[in-house]
Amino acid sequence: MCRRSSPLLPLLLALLGRPDPTPAEHCDLQPVTAEPPITLSYTTSTVLRGCVSSSSVHTGHEVHVLSIQWSKTPVPMLNVSIIPRADDCTRQAVLILQCPQCSASITSPCQDLLIRTDASLSPKVQGTELPEAAKGDLLGWVQNTYWGITSYSELKDPQRIHLHLGENGSSPRNCIPQKDFDATPHLEAEVLFREVKGCTSSNAHNARAAHIVQLLHKPSLPITEVNLTLSCPEQQPNNQILLLQGPANLAWLLMLNNCSLNFLTSGTYKILHIPMGPQKGELLPDTEEGLIAKAFEKNYSIIASYSVIPISPHITLKIHEREVPRKLPAVPTSSAPSPDLLSTALLLMLRPWKCTDDTMEIVIARSHLEPIKDVVNITLRDISCQAEKNATHFMLHTLLSGCGTLVESHGHAKNELILSLSKGSVLRSVRVAFQCPIPQELFLRLFPTADFKAPQTELEVNKEVFVQASMHLEEDYPADLQLKECYLMTTGMEPMLLVRGNKAQSSSVAMLEEPPSNWTRKVWRFRFTYTIPEGKHVPFSATLKCKAGLQNTTIFEKVLEVKVKDIRRPPNNQGLGLSAVLGITFGAFLIGALLTAGLWYIYSHTRPISKLQPVSTTAPASESSSTNHSIGSTQSTPCSTSSMA
Repeated sequence: MCRRSSPLLPLLLALLGRPDPTPAEHCDLQPVTAEPPITLSYTTSTVLRGCVSSSSVHTGHEVHVLSIQWSKTPVPMLNVSIIPRADDCTRQAVLILQCPQCSASITSPCQDLLIRTDASLSPKVQGTELPEAAKGDLLGWVQNTYWGITSYSELKDPQRIHLHLGENGSSPRNCIPQKDFDATPHLEAEVLFREVKGCTSSNAHNARAAHIVQLLHKPSLPITEVNLTLSCPEQQPNNQILLLQGPANLAWLLMLNNCSLNFLTSGTYKILHIPMGPQKGELLPDTEEGLIAKAFEKNYSIIASYSVIPISPHITLKIHEREVPRKLPAVPTSSAPSPDLLSTALLLMLRPWKCTDDTMEIVIARSHLEPIKDVVNITLRDISCQAEKNATHFMLHTLLSGCGTLVESHGHAKNELILSLSKGSVLRSVRVAFQCPIPQELFLRLFPTADFKAPQTELEVNKEVFVQASMHLEEDYPADLQLKECYLMTTGMEPMLLVRGNKAQSSSVAMLEEPPSNWTRKVWRFRFTYTIPEGKHVPFSATLKCKAGLQNTTIFEKVLEVKVKDIRRPPNNQGLGLSAVLGITFGAFLIGALLTAGLWYIYSHTRPISKLQPVSTTAPASESSSTNHSIGSTQSTPCSTSSMA
């Protein structure tokens, strides 16, 4: 019986530096290994999907939404610059950044910028976490929350984004995303290109390598000049060439940093730091086969990198310092990577671990482990910490202080995943070391009891509740941070100030003794009782908002949404009481009796008259007289009949 191969296998082979088992003829381009020979980025205003609208013009703020996708790990730091129109920050701006499992730095001269994101923000940036409702339908949630969307942009692999504030009243009324949307008026992004390919000629006889960059021409983008910054390693051998292909009318402005390689360009080119005028290039083919043949014609038999990107006004290309192999290693179709290499490559690609300031959670789908096969158990370095398993997943949740986890000063928790593999009666282990980044942010948790176990998101009126605020500290932040402020905010009521400067601010609030903290983690604990006077409306939800920082500067902020439960009123799902049941029964009986009496009265006064005539008590006459009387009665007029009655 044939077993279907996992779709992850070709990608794992690439991560392991092995090509697909099918040998390539001549020079068939294939994705390069996990360490590409170049780093390529370009600026663009064309997003995967996007839209603008005028739906926020008449609201109190403009709302810009960024949705970020990543094609590979590790994920780089995302830098977002918010640029106001004419340095005008009079109208509040809202930035919604959807970028899960990434770190972001957001800068803006506008002090009242409101940020809502699921990314880890740099320490000097304040933001509010996106709720769970935003993950399923982001645009729907934004529209319902802010009553308008100024712009929406979906990008893949950006490392820098410049977002210009401002609205256009002539934009469409609704923001309906369109594919390959031109966001030129308000957005420019620097995007990493991560789809580099390469190949080696089957007749390669030297180690001369070519790098090819091909620009896709778009008539809608009138770009006639491209600034390309090229950086090369210091010990670069003079055995490489760069081919730059684009429209025939394109002018290349080249900034060469420590580069002495050969190059061919289409159109014209000018080297900026050399006093020379524009030089004419040559007509290069505009197809993949033609460009590869051109490199071979120049005696470069290795295509170290082949990149196809949209036409862009700014391109940055860095060639890395590594030896280009003369020939890609051939892998027999019957060979397979060892379980150790396969497990390491797979887990480093999946990155199934997630850390908070004091916990680690690992979730691995069984379907993702198909390339490894026969995984029967997963533990951490301390083998007593075993993953729970069901039909679809392996799951493990632990504190950072246990299971052999080491917390390092630079904000990472280190451990090992130990996979137990079974082959027949033989059981063997594969160890995969990993490190889990600890987000440097403030965490808020609500607990029902003073043991601070089993956090909850429910706040009960007139009942004591316990709050823990905690965060992981880096070396450059002092351990004497204060819990500057904590508020409880509900709709229609004044905010309730709970804590200020590590001190309780209400008779219903008490600071608790802090647990022992090491230099990497700071913890604050307090308890309070949420009271509402009788007769006052009880809200269905509340917001707990805390800030932590130094004496004069707020560094961290966190918001926790909680549900409010009022024990003074019976829940809606407990049914009706006895008195209500008896009252309804009696009412139903009374209504039925009255309805029956009414119907009888109507019936007795509206039935046919003939049926109301009295029955005669006179003795019957003879047969002949009875017959004559009957005939006379039938010949009576209606008037006589009425008179008789």
